[in-house]
Amino acid sequence: MIQVTHTIAIDESEIEFEFIRASGPGGQNVNKVATAVQLRFDVANSPSLPDDVRERLVHLAGSRMTKDGVLIVEARRFRTQGRNQQDAVDRLVELVRQAAKKPRVRRKTRPTLASRRRRLESKRRRSEKKRLRRSGPDGEG
Repeated sequence: MIQVTHTIAIDESEIEFEFIRASGPGGQNVNKVATAVQLRFDVANSPSLPDDVRERLVHLAGSRMTKDGVLIVEARRFRTQGRNQQDAVDRLVELVRQAAKKPRVRRKTRPTLASRRRRLESKRRRSEKKRLRRSGPDGEG
């Protein structure tokens, strides 16, 4: 079990790893050894995730989510399979942790009486200044 939060834990059997060849550093080794990791986690059918976390995770994952509801995390930062595998798991856990955070509810606020008065007073001053600049019957310019 991979403990994500104190209430959410993902069973290792829900995660599939596929090892692929990575680009980047590694010299001749990079052409022979499949060190990059592709982690697959079926978000849509996972019994480990509550529905609200599942919805937020789908939204957060964006293009990493397939049409079937499978999250794909690719890790190729390191030169060894083991470190890339751990990196992929860490990134999955971090993504699920972010999805587990409930968004704060926005409450409508209204401007205070004092701020409304200040705004109207500055509008009056600006209006008076512009009125004095005008030429015509009500201005002197």
